[in-house]
Amino acid sequence: MIRRGGFTLVEMLIVVAILAILASAAFPLMQLNAQREREHELRIALRQIRGAIDDYKKAYDDGHMLKRTGASGYPRKLEELDKGVEDVRAPEKKQLFFLRRLPRDPMFPGDPTTPAAETWGLRSYASAPDEPKEGDDVFDVYSLSTKTGLNGIPYREW
Repeated sequence: MIRRGGFTLVEMLIVVAILAILASAAFPLMQLNAQREREHELRIALRQIRGAIDDYKKAYDDGHMLKRTGASGYPRKLEELDKGVEDVRAPEKKQLFFLRRLPRDPMFPGDPTTPAAETWGLRSYASAPDEPKEGDDVFDVYSLSTKTGLNGIPYREW
């Protein structure tokens, strides 16, 4: 008698059940990994924007921009970092750029088509650190997300 090779229905159900258990264990790890990746992107974006704001202030203090009466020396809008400002010390009147492009907040809870500058919360030089408010300039940025990071600190406090 010839015996045919194959699997019984019970064997197939056991294999499918084992695969389902493994997949259900892997799914939370994939979600955790995705959140870690977005948090890493947030750290990089904050570092880039804050560095560009500091570079803008240094260029202002070094006389590369027209001094404004009563101004702090920080950019008036976040868009000035990637759109550029005129270098008044250069004879060719070239533009100073501080970012190639303004990064989006990866934790932004709203519409993905929102312009990058509108995905960040802005803090002016005159506002308190624990209660950031917009004003005449951009001294710092923060995430508008109400969620908390894996480290237990809300994203808006990073």
